[in-house]
Amino acid sequence: MTAGELLRVQPEVAEALAAGRGVVALESTIISHGLPTDSAAEVAGRIEDAVRESGAVPATIAVLDGEVRVGLDQAALDRVATDPAVAKASIRDLGQVLAARGAGATTVASTAYLAHLAGIGVFATGGLGGVHRGARESYDESADLFALATTPITVVSSGVKSILDVPATLERLETLSVAVVCYRTDRFPGFYVRDSGSPAPWRLDNAADIAAVMAQRRRLALPQALLVANPIPATDEMRRDLHDSTLAAGLAALASAALAGSAVTPFLLDYFHEHTRGASLAANVALVLSNARLAGALAVAG
Repeated sequence: MTAGELLRVQPEVAEALAAGRGVVALESTIISHGLPTDSAAEVAGRIEDAVRESGAVPATIAVLDGEVRVGLDQAALDRVATDPAVAKASIRDLGQVLAARGAGATTVASTAYLAHLAGIGVFATGGLGGVHRGARESYDESADLFALATTPITVVSSGVKSILDVPATLERLETLSVAVVCYRTDRFPGFYVRDSGSPAPWRLDNAADIAAVMAQRRRLALPQALLVANPIPATDEMRRDLHDSTLAAGLAALASAALAGSAVTPFLLDYFHEHTRGASLAANVALVLSNARLAGALAVAG
């Protein structure tokens, strides 16, 4: 069986790809691991609707019962949202989840890889993984970075998660030749906040100009991703004082808990959710919806 034979592409997605219409890939980890179970499926539907608002077709990706599902029906969305057995499946986990015929929610890295395999050129997510604070000692950096360095896809995100070392992540992206374009801002966005403190490598102000960059990159057959950094809408940004104080307290709590590796990001994101009384969750939903709309516009324009 070839890689393509493992893909079960939803008819609407397959028809759109065959017709050359815009399609936007969406990850499923946010549904299974990033949102409260009681609202995850509803929010997933809103993210897909945001893609449709721009005239594109959404393709949420997950691994279910020995297949890569490219586009999920409502039953599959509900399963990913509510089944506690759904594993978090990055690229390194795909073989194991498929062989076990289990359920896996795709991360940024695996969604980018599988979307490209399916012929989808645009992917919307929330915030990227990157270089962790203290990586000089731990060597801890996200698999997202390697995936972006080896997958020719356009990824729309609100920068990298602000719990990470943003300047080091930007340096790493530069080393990996991953192009970064910031949308309508001179500052690289910081996930929950609009300004991470780092300048934008490049700025573009409309979808048509970004689509032109996408087209030139295809002509050059560049193997890396194009990262489009879209700041959270100003009306939805978390208060900077709340963000900074919560991050400082969360990092202190992390040090006390002596956690490392894959446990770090979930711990800090949960800490934000608990100690901002839901403000971080509201910001996360708002920025993902914004990214889905922009990604839809790019898929249509590109």
